[in-house]
Amino acid sequence: MRLQDRVAIVTGAASGIGRTTAEMFAAEGAKVLAVDLNPFSLDHENIQTLDQDVSSENATARIIGGAVERFGKLDILMNNAGIGAGAPVEEFPDDLWDKCLAVNLTPHFKLSKAAIPHLKESKAGRIINVASVMADGTDYGLAAYSAAKAGVAGLTRNLALELGRYGITANYILPGAIRTGMTVNFKDPKIAEIWAKKSPLKRLGEPIDLARGALFLASDDGGFVTGHGLNVDGGLMLRV
Repeated sequence: MRLQDRVAIVTGAASGIGRTTAEMFAAEGAKVLAVDLNPFSLDHENIQTLDQDVSSENATARIIGGAVERFGKLDILMNNAGIGAGAPVEEFPDDLWDKCLAVNLTPHFKLSKAAIPHLKESKAGRIINVASVMADGTDYGLAAYSAAKAGVAGLTRNLALELGRYGITANYILPGAIRTGMTVNFKDPKIAEIWAKKSPLKRLGEPIDLARGALFLASDDGGFVTGHGLNVDGGLMLRV
């Protein structure tokens, strides 16, 4: 049990990467507050759920406070919630830009900030932020998404620098082409095949691939890793 008696928050936990990670953390002994905008349930005695939009004004108090109130402490914060947003810069609506950063970047800052006092009291404080390979690259129409994910990477490195003195690690994961609710185009076999061929491993990633990386960073195995961006992309970025 690599996370025995630890308490974790996982946002964006109704499906995909977040759900799989919450289930894996719980299976490894952690008590988990699983958070998502949409009502959902997870059938595990170690998991409690919270319906909450991470971009709303009361999100920070409800999420951080909710975990501490329910479980008495906090050891692991995993900021995973995110949305897609695509359009050429010239046509990109201002409100969509604001929404993209409000979900994909700002909550990572606010939740991390609010979690710090509790993580200082932990013997194994962890912050794990989910970025994207688009933090290091980009594609047509992804200005807001790439900017937000690059911001996540920069924020996380700074958290690692500031919090190391308290024994808290901060790392970020860069998913590549992963089958999730955000990548519905992969349901088209032709599109899935094109992206699978971009990887040296010749397959798409699955949520469990990300969950395994998150578990490493959350556990004692990753205790001397901080400020690191873990590519879980099947080698997608090797050819960039």
